[in-house]
Amino acid sequence: MATKLRLQRRGRKNYPFYQIIVADSRAPRDGKYIERIGSYNPNTHPATITLDFERALYWLQTGAQPSDTVRNILSDEGVLMKKHLLGGVAKGAFDEAEAEKRFEAWKNNKLQATQSLKSKDAEKQRAEEKARLDAEKEVNKTRSEALAKKKAEEEAANAPVVEAAEATETVVEDVSETEVKAETPEAPVAESTVAEAPVAEEKAEDKKESAE
Repeated sequence: MATKLRLQRRGRKNYPFYQIIVADSRAPRDGKYIERIGSYNPNTHPATITLDFERALYWLQTGAQPSDTVRNILSDEGVLMKKHLLGGVAKGAFDEAEAEKRFEAWKNNKLQATQSLKSKDAEKQRAEEKARLDAEKEVNKTRSEALAKKKAEEEAANAPVVEAAEATETVVEDVSETEVKAETPEAPVAESTVAEAPVAEEKAEDKKESAE
């Protein structure tokens, strides 16, 4: 039976998620499979890959043929490199210790490259966030200046109206006070009091004389 290493689609619409499977080459894409050896999520950067390294190497050594995408995944994960080194050991080019040493060196270089890529992505994201924040600050500053200018124009436009209203109120108050003063008569001197004063004095003198 010819076997094939390929992807089986999962996930939802516009967000695909794939399983890495071993299946009969005649089986439909989403049909039955022999074994699932990993997963592949292309929605992250870099893509998230989980892989059973030993089982993938086993199926390659038994003749399973990977699809183009799975071949790239196996290459990135080092499965093809390991298979190549084991082939050199089988031919007597070097021993297993040397093969393991070469594989570890390749793995370290791959890890450094991945870390460098992640660092660049993080720096790029920070730069984009900073640029977006600066743009928002500039927009807010422009809005604040426009609002301050509009408020100043409104205050300048309303100032003459307020001054005219205050002047009118002052004139009205002055006129009211003048009218009140004009309408209020002066209090007349009580004539009875003035007339009674000499009479009271005469009565007092009469009493004094009779007493003597």
